[in-house]
Amino acid sequence: MHAEIGQFLRYLDVERNASDLTIKSYREDLMDLADFLTDEGTKKVLPREVDASALRGYVSALHDAGYARTSISRKLASLRSFYRFAQRQQMADTNPAKPLRNPRGQRKLPHFLSGDEIQQLLNTPDANSVMGLRDIAILEVIYSAGLRVSELVGMNDRDLDFEEGVVRLRGKGRKERMGAIGEYAAKALRRYFAVRKRADHGDSNELPTFTNKFGQRLTTRSVARMLEKYIKECGLDTRTTPHTLRHSFATHLLDRGADIRSVQELLGHKSLVTTQIYTHVSTASLKTAYAKAHPRALKKAAAPTVATRAGSTASTRKTSKPKAE
Repeated sequence: MHAEIGQFLRYLDVERNASDLTIKSYREDLMDLADFLTDEGTKKVLPREVDASALRGYVSALHDAGYARTSISRKLASLRSFYRFAQRQQMADTNPAKPLRNPRGQRKLPHFLSGDEIQQLLNTPDANSVMGLRDIAILEVIYSAGLRVSELVGMNDRDLDFEEGVVRLRGKGRKERMGAIGEYAAKALRRYFAVRKRADHGDSNELPTFTNKFGQRLTTRSVARMLEKYIKECGLDTRTTPHTLRHSFATHLLDRGADIRSVQELLGHKSLVTTQIYTHVSTASLKTAYAKAHPRALKKAAAPTVATRAGSTASTRKTSKPKAE
């Protein structure tokens, strides 16, 4: 099966233009299946020879090994994709993974920060140092545009359009989309640009927006370590990751009345179902809606106090517009 897996991975790379991380995940999932079939002592390891019964045994082994339901679902998705490819290439007559159902599981609400917690986090980096200004800009941009950390570190200077307040992003599957840059994020970027140091990158079109102290492009791991340091310093929930800021971006927009399809576009979600997990609203918003609409509401509830930096129009703080440099 190893040769067929290799062909499938090349197809993902060349024809589907899949990211390195996606290819790595498929490789791990499919090699895991190949190892299982080998350990079972069966000689039926070619795609054409593996049936649904063998795959059910594999899924059962995953459950016994303590894999999370989400991990098992991902592995099943990898198997279905692989066997669809195998059928097209006449390596298999059927797709034995197709009848297998994903394990049921309650979808957890994403962890997010409140407006006050976002402000607390943004006040933590040292605004009098180069690295502090860089880190403030990173946090502002992630929260302002709802970025994935991979999109953030992949940003180049030429992707930014301060006049229009947008940034061009390369997301999952190397697909391009546009993100919004709010006033606070734009101001933080300008302050950082005024003091940053950069190495010679050769191609002026590929100058990275965010760099380390040596002037080289940041990595996703570097951003995660940076945030982890500030989370400990300001005493916020240790579950907070760079993706938490993306969750907060979506939650705050919807909580303040943004259209869900607009949020879907801003997040770069292919399916609206993925965005719908953010449609939970705060108790304060529910009380406000009740007080405004119900004829028997006894007293007017206080308006929500969530302050967001996800775009300049959504913020509750007054600020002067940054001057163009």
